[in-house]
Amino acid sequence: MSIYLPIIEKLGIGLVAIIIQINLFGKGNLAPSNALDQVQNYVLGGIIGGTIYSEAVTVFQFMQVLVIWTFLVMVLKFAKEHNSYAKRIIDGKPVPVIKQGKIDVGLVIKAGLSASDLMFKLREKEIYDVADVKRAVLEQNGQLTVIAYGDESPKYPIISDGIANRDVLDAIDQDEDWLQDQVVAAGYEGGISEIFVGEYLKGDIHLTPYDQTNLKRARR
Repeated sequence: MSIYLPIIEKLGIGLVAIIIQINLFGKGNLAPSNALDQVQNYVLGGIIGGTIYSEAVTVFQFMQVLVIWTFLVMVLKFAKEHNSYAKRIIDGKPVPVIKQGKIDVGLVIKAGLSASDLMFKLREKEIYDVADVKRAVLEQNGQLTVIAYGDESPKYPIISDGIANRDVLDAIDQDEDWLQDQVVAAGYEGGISEIFVGEYLKGDIHLTPYDQTNLKRARR
């Protein structure tokens, strides 16, 4: 029985570590939507699976590695949530692969998609003619967001995490200065940086601020 005791201890510690990380970092890593969540899951699984049967790695060393990895993930998550450049480096950014009914072949290839991959993703959205697409954006998680001609509202936020979404602004033929004016006019003197999420729906901007005491001003 003593032979299996370290394995049982590591398994228990690994299980606790997974539960702690899920509750500490949020539920996003249960359904990863960005590169960091994917890597977090892969590495954590690798650490647990690679050391659980290794007699060379003690239980204490195993715990040290888990703590170090958790700390590194915390640092990266903090960096990307508080710095737009760090977020862009860590998560990448959406890639506009179709504009005004025309495929940007260079960006499609750079994103690692083939023509058949792109057309398959369009068919999933029930789009069968590229000319019907006003804008199509390949998201960080590999999903394709499509804005067809005739759509009154983009299908993704105009503001997220206090940062303006330039792809949406391009899709509605506006710029960041216009958006800043709209946000300030809604009563948020700090501008775009005050907004947790902003939606553009049928010509109106719906705002949800970080400060929930100002939530009553979030609709205009």
